[in-house]
Amino acid sequence: MPKLVRPLTAELVGTLLFVFLGTGSVVMNAATGGSLGLLGIAVVHGLAMAILVSATMGISSGYMNPAVTFGLWIAGKIDAKRAGAYVAAQLVGALLGALLVSALLPSGSVRATLGGTPQLAASVTLIQGIWIEAVLTFFLVTAVFGTAVSPDAARIGGFAIGLAITVAALVGGGLTGAMMNPARALAPAIWAHEMHGQAVYWIGPLLGAGAAAALWRWVLLPKT
Repeated sequence: MPKLVRPLTAELVGTLLFVFLGTGSVVMNAATGGSLGLLGIAVVHGLAMAILVSATMGISSGYMNPAVTFGLWIAGKIDAKRAGAYVAAQLVGALLGALLVSALLPSGSVRATLGGTPQLAASVTLIQGIWIEAVLTFFLVTAVFGTAVSPDAARIGGFAIGLAITVAALVGGGLTGAMMNPARALAPAIWAHEMHGQAVYWIGPLLGAGAAAALWRWVLLPKT
């Protein structure tokens, strides 16, 4: 367990900061009359993750997402014990990050946005939401493998991963919120007591991450 202290701390703090900044961008967009818009919210999520992945990559590999952790486990890049510990740290960090948003940002806007809790668009069914999140997460996890996991990858830190989040958010943000991260979706929902549609943000990302991991493990990663 002592060997896990540094990586678990990195995952907890990294996820805390990502959720605080990500949900905070949603809350502050409401507080400022929509000044950020979808583009601004997408950029905040993407840049925050790019910076945090780069900062923690040498400590924990910078997962900060239960779906990414699941994908790396499917691909045999992390063992089950470590993966479970990472997910626990990510969930705790996410809860603390969402709590900070509720405690520090304008209370009226926190209530109006449910603290940054994602919502399905009225035109999107539960099944459609699951598939949208699955496809977007497939794209994200492909970026993770192609730029951070594969030995053939150019080492560019978290830039490509953050860019993938930004692009996916611009496409799916108006439909599902483009979470691709169960911890990011669940934490604000718990504090807001609004669990409607949360199955979308677990089933979809895990499906997408698992499919991407299988593709990379058995087809795209170089054979050693």
